[in-house]
Amino acid sequence: MLLDTYGRVATDLRVSLTDRCNLRCTYCMPEEGLQWLAKPELLTDDEIVRLVRVAVSELGVEEVRFTGGEPLLRPGLVGIIERCAALEPRPRLSLTTNGIGLERTAGALRDAGLNRVNVSLDTLRPDVFQRMTRRKRHADVLRGLAAAREAGLTPVKVNSVLMPGLNDDEAPELLAWAMEYDYELRFIEQMPLDAQHGWQRDGMITAGDILESLRTRFTLTPEGEEKRGSAPAERWTVDGGPHRVGVIASVTRPFCRACDRTRVTADGQVRTCLFATEESDLRGALRGGAEDSEVAARWRLAMWGKKAGAGIDDPSFVQPDRPMSAIGG
Repeated sequence: MLLDTYGRVATDLRVSLTDRCNLRCTYCMPEEGLQWLAKPELLTDDEIVRLVRVAVSELGVEEVRFTGGEPLLRPGLVGIIERCAALEPRPRLSLTTNGIGLERTAGALRDAGLNRVNVSLDTLRPDVFQRMTRRKRHADVLRGLAAAREAGLTPVKVNSVLMPGLNDDEAPELLAWAMEYDYELRFIEQMPLDAQHGWQRDGMITAGDILESLRTRFTLTPEGEEKRGSAPAERWTVDGGPHRVGVIASVTRPFCRACDRTRVTADGQVRTCLFATEESDLRGALRGGAEDSEVAARWRLAMWGKKAGAGIDDPSFVQPDRPMSAIGG
């Protein structure tokens, strides 16, 4: 198992398949993009599947989520999912995507063994979408969401980030829309993982702000910590149910004590936390001829050193050098 010194056990693996993205979200990267990883630096399909196999067969991982950048840009994605779905024990497989391209791939992903998807969508207004992402692809995301629902990749979860002066008034509108189409909406506080280091705590929309806005239109009943478990989102039933809404308050309400996640970047580095400033190299072990047992031992050692918390609430917090697109959410 992947145990740390605070008694937490990681059973949820996030695997970044690429650092590239076809959007330029203002809270993630600059308009001109980033210096992408060279192809030789990226894990190959075989290396990704091997690491997932080690994780589920030797380290007790039960759920694997593929992230990016934008994972739908990975040419071998369907094959990776199919091979991971054939592993024993079989992990639960999910995908975090911006939804562009999901319309044409949802069926193939389901057939390969994908269980569900998380789709990022911050606004229902095409003009605001263009301002936030610097791309005219709003309709593509909506079609991708519909295709995922029709393919049975459920529950389809929608992740939204609210930004001051852009979409900070849209929380009730987004929730009403999500309920209409049977999506599970989750608001995420903007995190300090932007490439241009423009994040400011004083200007962010907090969980408290979001809940206050939602309560102007809906009655929210907390599910409670027992149902939450290790999930990052606090959840509320809406108007008595059955619909629910979640808030991931990484900044103002850290949930580090219950964290059960481990992460592998697109270039094969273990990250014990999104906000970690240190990484442990697994790609070198794979390409150096290490046996699975040695890879597993390196992974265990990395997780043993996991810190108690992300440290965002510490005045001395230093933002990681790697942006979200290079780490995977």
